[in-house]
Amino acid sequence: MAIPATSGAVQYSGTFVPEVWSGKINYKFYDASTVQAITNSNWEGEVKNVGDKVIIRQKPDIVITDYEKYGVLPTQHPDAPTLELLVDRAKAFSAQVDDIDAHQSDVNLMNMFSEDASEQMKIVIDTEVLGEIYADASAENVGTTAGRKSGNINLGTTGSPVALTKVNVIDYIVDLGQVLDEQNVPETGRWMVIPAWFRSLIMKSDLKDASLTGDGKSILRNGRIGMIDRFELYSSNLLPTYAADSATYIMAGQKSSTTFAAQLAKVRYKEPSQTFGQLIQGLNVYGFKVNKPEALAVLYATKG
Repeated sequence: MAIPATSGAVQYSGTFVPEVWSGKINYKFYDASTVQAITNSNWEGEVKNVGDKVIIRQKPDIVITDYEKYGVLPTQHPDAPTLELLVDRAKAFSAQVDDIDAHQSDVNLMNMFSEDASEQMKIVIDTEVLGEIYADASAENVGTTAGRKSGNINLGTTGSPVALTKVNVIDYIVDLGQVLDEQNVPETGRWMVIPAWFRSLIMKSDLKDASLTGDGKSILRNGRIGMIDRFELYSSNLLPTYAADSATYIMAGQKSSTTFAAQLAKVRYKEPSQTFGQLIQGLNVYGFKVNKPEALAVLYATKG
C-alpha cells in the first residue's frame, strides 16, 4: 500500500514507482505423502513395461494331520488362491506458460509449476489409496470384537467410534499391535498412519516423559515421535473420515498388506501448436491392492 500524500501533492506510486513482486514464493505446506512408506512394490517390475494386470499367487494352507504307524496319509490337493493387481488408474496434469510471461517473470515459472504438480500428484494418489484400503482390512482386525484369538478388542465401529484422549491413546496403539500379533504379522515393517490430533494426544500423553521412552530428550523437546510399540508413525491429513461421527479411520499395518505399482510416471515439455510458450504435462499410471488383509487393522476413532 502506497504512503498517502498530502492534499494537492502528486502521487507517483503506480506510475513512475514500479510494483515489485517478492522473489520468494510463499512456501506451500503440502500434505505429507505416506503411500510409498506403507506399501510394497513387489510386483511393480512385472507391469513396468507391458501389461495392465498381474496375477498374484498366494500360498495355500496345508493341513497337518496326526500320524500312526503304517497308517495311510490323506492326500491333499491344495488350492493356491490368486489375486489380481490391476494397473487401471491414471492421473495427469497440463500447464502452460506463455513465452512473454516466462521472459518477464523474475522466477522460473515452469520449475514452480512442475514442482507443485508433482506434490499435488502425491496428494491425489495418497488420498485415493488411504480412502480405499481401510475397507479391505480383515474382519478380525476391525470393529468392537477385533482380535483373531481374543475377539474382545474394541476398535470402534460406525455410530460408536472410540473416544481417544491423552490418557488412553497409547493403550489403543498397543491394542492395534496385539491385533496384528494375533494374526502372526511380522514385527518389522509395521506402520501406523495417524491424523494430526492423534499426534497431539501422544505428545500430551505420559510419553512426554523421556524416562519412559528411553530417549535422551522428551518428545515435547525434539518433536519426534518415531516408533511406538513396533509401529513407525506417520502423520497425515489425508485419512478418510466419517462426518456423521466426526470420526477418522486410523490405519495400522505391515508393508506386506498392500502392494502399489506405478507403471508409467512421465513428465514432458513441449511447445504448444497454436501459441508461443512452453507446455508441461505429466502422467502417472498405477494400481494398488490389499493382498494381505490380515496385515491391516483399522481404529475408528474420534478425539475425546
